[in-house]
Amino acid sequence: GDLYGGLLDAPFRLLIAEAAAPAAYELLTETMEAAAARAGEALLMVPEGERVVVLAADGGTAVAACAAYAEAQDDRAPREGGPDDSDVVVGLSAPCGPIAVSSAYKQAEQALSVARRRGRALVEHEELAAGSVLPLLADDAVRAFADGMLRALHEHDAKGRGDLVASLRAWLSRHGQWDAAAADLGVHRHTLRYRMRRVEEILGRSLDDPDARMELWLALKATEAATPPEA
Repeated sequence: GDLYGGLLDAPFRLLIAEAAAPAAYELLTETMEAAAARAGEALLMVPEGERVVVLAADGGTAVAACAAYAEAQDDRAPREGGPDDSDVVVGLSAPCGPIAVSSAYKQAEQALSVARRRGRALVEHEELAAGSVLPLLADDAVRAFADGMLRALHEHDAKGRGDLVASLRAWLSRHGQWDAAAADLGVHRHTLRYRMRRVEEILGRSLDDPDARMELWLALKATEAATPPEA
Protein backbone atom coordinates (compact mmCIF):
# COMPACT_ATOMS: atom_id res chain seq x y z
CA GLY A 1 0.00 0.00 0.00
CA ASP A 2 2.96 2.37 0.58
CA LEU A 3 4.53 1.62 -2.81
CA TYR A 4 4.90 4.92 -4.70
CA GLY A 5 2.99 6.66 -1.94
CA GLY A 6 -0.08 4.52 -2.53
CA LEU A 7 -0.28 5.73 -6.15
CA LEU A 8 -1.08 2.23 -7.42
CA ASP A 9 -3.80 1.60 -4.85
CA ALA A 10 -6.37 3.65 -6.78
CA PRO A 11 -7.05 4.31 -10.48
CA PHE A 12 -4.27 6.33 -12.06
CA ARG A 13 -3.38 7.82 -15.43
CA LEU A 14 -0.20 7.24 -17.39
CA LEU A 15 0.96 10.04 -19.65
CA ILE A 16 3.86 10.38 -22.03
CA ALA A 17 5.14 13.89 -22.74
CA GLU A 18 7.74 14.66 -25.37
CA ALA A 19 9.45 17.75 -26.72
CA ALA A 20 12.41 18.65 -28.91
CA ALA A 21 14.15 20.25 -25.93
CA PRO A 22 14.16 18.61 -22.46
CA ALA A 23 13.55 22.03 -20.92
CA ALA A 24 10.10 22.01 -22.51
CA TYR A 25 8.73 18.93 -20.78
CA GLU A 26 10.60 19.93 -17.61
CA LEU A 27 8.31 22.98 -17.41
CA LEU A 28 5.31 20.67 -17.63
CA THR A 29 6.62 18.22 -15.03
CA GLU A 30 7.47 21.06 -12.65
CA THR A 31 3.92 22.34 -13.02
CA MET A 32 2.52 18.88 -12.29
CA GLU A 33 4.88 18.32 -9.35
CA ALA A 34 3.88 21.62 -7.78
CA ALA A 35 0.19 20.80 -8.15
CA ALA A 36 0.66 17.31 -6.69
CA ALA A 37 2.70 18.65 -3.76
CA ARG A 38 0.03 21.19 -2.87
CA ALA A 39 -2.63 18.47 -2.87
CA GLY A 40 -0.48 15.85 -1.15
CA GLU A 41 -0.73 13.53 -4.17
CA ALA A 42 1.86 10.92 -5.14
CA LEU A 43 3.50 11.29 -8.54
CA LEU A 44 5.96 9.04 -10.39
CA MET A 45 8.11 10.38 -13.23
CA VAL A 46 10.50 8.36 -15.40
CA PRO A 47 12.62 10.24 -18.00
CA GLU A 48 13.02 8.50 -21.38
CA GLY A 49 15.47 10.51 -23.46
CA GLU A 50 13.57 13.41 -25.03
CA ARG A 51 10.37 12.50 -23.22
CA VAL A 52 9.06 11.58 -19.79
CA VAL A 53 6.56 9.00 -18.54
CA VAL A 54 4.35 10.09 -15.66
CA LEU A 55 1.98 8.15 -13.39
CA ALA A 56 -0.55 10.36 -11.62
CA ALA A 57 -3.77 9.85 -9.70
CA ASP A 58 -6.88 9.77 -11.87
CA GLY A 59 -8.99 12.86 -11.25
CA GLY A 60 -6.17 14.47 -9.29
CA THR A 61 -4.71 17.95 -9.44
CA ALA A 62 -1.56 16.83 -11.30
CA VAL A 63 -3.57 15.53 -14.28
CA ALA A 64 -5.72 18.68 -14.16
CA ALA A 65 -2.57 20.82 -14.18
CA CYS A 66 -1.30 18.92 -17.22
CA ALA A 67 -4.60 19.49 -19.05
CA ALA A 68 -4.54 23.21 -18.19
CA TYR A 69 -0.93 23.50 -19.40
CA ALA A 70 -1.83 21.83 -22.70
CA GLU A 71 -4.94 23.97 -23.14
CA ALA A 72 -2.91 27.14 -22.63
CA GLN A 73 -0.37 25.93 -25.20
CA ASP A 74 -3.09 25.22 -27.78
CA ASP A 75 -4.68 28.62 -27.12
CA ARG A 76 -1.51 30.60 -27.69
CA ALA A 77 -0.12 28.68 -30.69
CA PRO A 78 -2.42 30.23 -33.35
CA ARG A 79 -1.75 33.74 -32.08
CA GLU A 80 2.02 33.42 -31.85
CA GLY A 81 2.49 31.57 -35.10
CA GLY A 82 3.86 28.24 -34.00
CA PRO A 83 5.69 26.26 -31.32
CA ASP A 84 8.15 27.73 -28.84
CA ASP A 85 10.66 26.32 -26.36
CA SER A 86 7.95 25.47 -23.83
CA ASP A 87 5.79 23.39 -26.22
CA VAL A 88 5.15 19.72 -25.49
CA VAL A 89 3.05 16.92 -26.95
CA VAL A 90 1.23 14.67 -24.47
CA GLY A 91 -0.62 11.36 -24.76
CA LEU A 92 -2.81 10.42 -21.79
CA SER A 93 -4.11 6.93 -21.02
CA ALA A 94 -7.55 6.02 -19.74
CA PRO A 95 -7.86 5.45 -15.97
CA CYS A 96 -6.33 2.10 -15.05
CA GLY A 97 -5.08 -0.06 -12.18
CA PRO A 98 -1.68 -1.65 -11.42
CA ILE A 99 -2.25 -4.79 -13.49
CA ALA A 100 -2.91 -2.68 -16.59
CA VAL A 101 0.22 -0.52 -16.63
CA SER A 102 1.42 -2.09 -19.89
CA SER A 103 -1.93 -1.39 -21.57
CA ALA A 104 -1.91 2.14 -20.20
CA TYR A 105 1.52 2.73 -21.72
CA LYS A 106 0.27 1.57 -25.12
CA GLN A 107 -2.79 3.79 -24.80
CA ALA A 108 -0.62 6.80 -24.01
CA GLU A 109 1.63 5.99 -27.00
CA GLN A 110 -1.39 5.82 -29.31
CA ALA A 111 -2.78 9.08 -27.97
CA LEU A 112 0.64 10.72 -28.31
CA SER A 113 0.86 9.65 -31.96
CA VAL A 114 -2.56 11.15 -32.69
CA ALA A 115 -1.63 14.37 -30.86
CA ARG A 116 1.42 14.73 -33.10
CA ARG A 117 -0.63 14.25 -36.28
CA ARG A 118 -3.38 16.65 -35.20
CA GLY A 119 -0.99 19.33 -33.96
CA ARG A 120 -2.54 19.12 -30.49
CA ALA A 121 -0.74 19.59 -27.19
CA LEU A 122 -2.68 16.77 -25.50
CA VAL A 123 -4.91 13.90 -26.62
CA GLU A 124 -6.64 11.51 -24.22
CA HIS A 125 -7.06 7.88 -25.19
CA GLU A 126 -10.81 8.09 -24.58
CA GLU A 127 -11.04 10.52 -27.51
CA LEU A 128 -9.80 7.80 -29.86
CA ALA A 129 -12.56 5.40 -28.86
CA ALA A 130 -15.36 7.96 -28.61
CA GLY A 131 -14.55 10.03 -31.67
CA SER A 132 -14.55 9.51 -35.41
CA VAL A 133 -11.83 7.53 -37.16
CA LEU A 134 -11.65 10.20 -39.86
CA PRO A 135 -8.89 12.31 -38.23
CA LEU A 136 -6.67 9.24 -38.19
CA LEU A 137 -7.04 8.93 -41.96
CA ALA A 138 -5.10 12.16 -42.47
CA ASP A 139 -1.87 10.26 -41.71
CA ASP A 140 0.63 10.52 -44.60
CA ALA A 141 0.91 6.74 -45.00
CA VAL A 142 -2.87 6.39 -45.26
CA ARG A 143 -3.03 9.24 -47.77
CA ALA A 144 -0.35 7.58 -49.89
CA PHE A 145 -2.33 4.33 -49.83
CA ALA A 146 -5.52 6.19 -50.81
CA ASP A 147 -3.86 8.11 -53.62
CA GLY A 148 -2.36 4.93 -55.03
CA MET A 149 -5.61 2.99 -54.89
CA LEU A 150 -7.73 5.70 -56.50
CA ARG A 151 -5.22 7.17 -58.95
CA ALA A 152 -6.36 5.14 -61.96
CA LEU A 153 -10.00 6.06 -61.34
CA HIS A 154 -9.17 9.76 -61.03
CA GLU A 155 -7.14 9.60 -64.25
CA HIS A 156 -10.10 7.94 -65.99
CA ASP A 157 -12.49 10.66 -64.78
CA ALA A 158 -10.06 13.45 -65.70
CA LYS A 159 -10.31 12.36 -69.34
CA GLY A 160 -14.07 12.90 -69.27
CA ARG A 161 -14.97 9.25 -69.54
CA GLY A 162 -17.41 9.08 -66.64
CA ASP A 163 -17.75 9.90 -62.97
CA LEU A 164 -16.35 6.66 -61.57
CA VAL A 165 -15.09 8.06 -58.26
CA ALA A 166 -18.36 9.82 -57.42
CA SER A 167 -20.33 6.77 -58.53
CA LEU A 168 -18.21 4.44 -56.41
CA ARG A 169 -18.64 6.70 -53.37
CA ALA A 170 -22.42 6.80 -53.82
CA TRP A 171 -22.66 3.05 -54.35
CA LEU A 172 -20.54 2.21 -51.30
CA SER A 173 -22.37 4.74 -49.12
CA ARG A 174 -25.62 2.95 -50.04
CA HIS A 175 -24.10 -0.46 -49.19
CA GLY A 176 -24.31 -1.60 -52.79
CA GLN A 177 -28.02 -0.80 -53.24
CA TRP A 178 -28.31 -0.03 -56.94
CA ASP A 179 -31.60 1.87 -57.01
CA ALA A 180 -30.79 4.11 -54.04
CA ALA A 181 -27.27 4.93 -55.27
CA ALA A 182 -28.50 5.58 -58.82
CA ALA A 183 -31.16 7.93 -57.46
CA ASP A 184 -28.52 9.83 -55.47
CA LEU A 185 -26.50 10.27 -58.65
CA GLY A 186 -29.47 11.06 -60.87
CA VAL A 187 -28.65 8.25 -63.32
CA HIS A 188 -30.30 5.01 -64.39
CA ARG A 189 -29.27 1.94 -62.40
CA HIS A 190 -27.98 0.30 -65.60
CA THR A 191 -25.61 3.25 -66.03
CA LEU A 192 -24.39 2.76 -62.47
CA ARG A 193 -23.91 -0.98 -63.03
CA TYR A 194 -21.80 -0.23 -66.08
CA ARG A 195 -19.68 2.24 -64.12
CA MET A 196 -19.06 -0.27 -61.33
CA ARG A 197 -17.98 -2.87 -63.90
CA ARG A 198 -15.51 -0.30 -65.23
CA VAL A 199 -14.23 0.28 -61.69
CA GLU A 200 -13.61 -3.46 -61.34
CA GLU A 201 -11.87 -3.63 -64.73
CA ILE A 202 -9.62 -0.64 -64.04
CA LEU A 203 -8.67 -1.70 -60.51
CA GLY A 204 -8.56 -5.43 -61.12
CA ARG A 205 -10.63 -5.95 -57.98
CA SER A 206 -14.06 -7.48 -57.47
CA LEU A 207 -16.58 -5.28 -55.67
CA ASP A 208 -18.12 -8.48 -54.32
CA ASP A 209 -14.99 -8.80 -52.15
CA PRO A 210 -15.70 -7.20 -48.74
CA ASP A 211 -12.00 -6.42 -48.30
CA ALA A 212 -11.99 -4.50 -51.58
CA ARG A 213 -15.08 -2.56 -50.53
CA MET A 214 -13.54 -1.71 -47.15
CA GLU A 215 -10.23 -0.59 -48.66
CA LEU A 216 -11.94 1.54 -51.28
CA TRP A 217 -14.22 3.16 -48.71
CA LEU A 218 -11.25 3.97 -46.46
CA ALA A 219 -9.39 5.39 -49.46
CA LEU A 220 -12.35 7.61 -50.32
CA LYS A 221 -12.73 8.78 -46.71
CA ALA A 222 -8.98 9.45 -46.40
CA THR A 223 -9.15 11.65 -49.50
CA GLU A 224 -12.18 13.38 -48.02
CA ALA A 225 -10.44 13.97 -44.68
CA ALA A 226 -7.43 15.52 -46.39
CA THR A 227 -9.50 17.90 -48.53
CA PRO A 228 -9.92 21.29 -46.83
CA PRO A 229 -13.53 22.48 -46.55
CA GLU A 230 -14.68 25.17 -48.94
CA ALA A 231 -14.84 28.67 -47.49
